[in-house]
Amino acid sequence: MNRSKLAFLLPIRSVIFILVFLLGSRIVNRELGEIANWWSIVATLVNFFTIGLLLIVSKKNHTTYAELINYREGTTKVGQVILLSVIILVVGMGGMYLAGFICYGIIPYGAPMMIAPINKILAIVNCLLLPVTTALAEDGLYLGCGVNVIENKTAGIIVPAFFYTLQHCFIPTLFDGKFILYRFLSFLPLTIILCLHYRKKRNPLPIMIGHAIIDFVSVSWILATSFSPEFYEMMCKMAKI
Repeated sequence: MNRSKLAFLLPIRSVIFILVFLLGSRIVNRELGEIANWWSIVATLVNFFTIGLLLIVSKKNHTTYAELINYREGTTKVGQVILLSVIILVVGMGGMYLAGFICYGIIPYGAPMMIAPINKILAIVNCLLLPVTTALAEDGLYLGCGVNVIENKTAGIIVPAFFYTLQHCFIPTLFDGKFILYRFLSFLPLTIILCLHYRKKRNPLPIMIGHAIIDFVSVSWILATSFSPEFYEMMCKMAKI
């Protein structure tokens, strides 16, 4: 694949998530809402697929994954990582609360399936796998195949940020217009900031570390509720969900 055509890969995760949830719903003979709490496991599996795809397209372009995302050893300072991690946490959480207020009129609002309990063993394993694989997959795709290859400055930020945000609308896949809008508004501010920052600095590492941290926080809630259903009920009441 020609490097200039890598941007055509940007919608692929959205498509895959829709197909996986639809197929999964058919296989287990349950409604989409009944399998929504498995979003984190699905995300990790799609992450592995995405990473494999990025490795393949990198090889076809006679380059490496590190070169695809413009990773350069020794160029990142601790202060950069800390600052960007704080920004990601604040903007990420703030975006979700604001979107919850816009769509549901509730602050704080949290979609219940996002912290719903799953199998305990899977919750432990996924708590380790999802943060790392998500950073490698999502940032590799949207920064490496989006921001890095789209020459127009504005399009090089807006287009990857749009698809970066869009994929979250289908994690999990629920054909509920309000939920899809809630997810889109939740992540749009953060993805624009990440793409803008990467466009200026061309350094993926602080973004990837901050990204992994916020995802670790997310799956930690799932780990906690998986071991304590009572904690899940309490969180639902506190978050008004």
